[in-house]
Amino acid sequence: MTTTTTFLARAILGSCVLIAFNALAAPPDIQLQPDTSKLRPSKLPGYAIAMQKCAICHSADYVNYQPPGMTQTQWTAEMAKMQHTYGAPISDDEVKQVGAYLAVAYGSAKATDASVIAASTVTTTPSTATTSPGAAAIPPAAGAGIDVQKLLASNACLSCHGLTQKIVGPGYHDIAEKYKADPQAQSKLETSIRGGSVGKWGSVPMPPFAALKPEEVKALAAFVLKQ
Repeated sequence: MTTTTTFLARAILGSCVLIAFNALAAPPDIQLQPDTSKLRPSKLPGYAIAMQKCAICHSADYVNYQPPGMTQTQWTAEMAKMQHTYGAPISDDEVKQVGAYLAVAYGSAKATDASVIAASTVTTTPSTATTSPGAAAIPPAAGAGIDVQKLLASNACLSCHGLTQKIVGPGYHDIAEKYKADPQAQSKLETSIRGGSVGKWGSVPMPPFAALKPEEVKALAAFVLKQ
């Protein structure tokens, strides 16, 4: 082998080693596509509940993965399973309302069906979801007779936010620290709670809680800012 050939061989070998080293040292940056799936809109009350509470645990793709043409009974049974087996923060009435909505939007039911109308006009009662251990330190009421502890439990707030630690979203103490010098803190938090939020604390979105009353949103925002 000539000197020139030996030099070229070594150069090629060195380049291959360098490429392999760089590949191991700097793995490619994989960017996941954002979750853009959305529930099909509807005027049925179950739609607002699904937007508010189902999005806490999973995306709308979960609904799309279910068999097409499911009946109202089947969708309601699916929601009952979410409530009892997986601990979804929904009441018995909300199970019926969301089941009716899903049956119309994704299944075989129609909005004019008597069973859909009946399920959609029940009086919603607060959820009986269990609170997290951190909820014990929460005062029973804040503001004008608003029971913040019940609001936190029925909307699964403490499943995503700890009082002092991050779970899925930031801890309430961290939020209070971030906004403590902001004179618009109360209104900003109310907007985030009512309309949802994404990008302020990471890429995981917080679903909107549009079904909450204005005084409930105000009480929740005030509670967070006191942590």
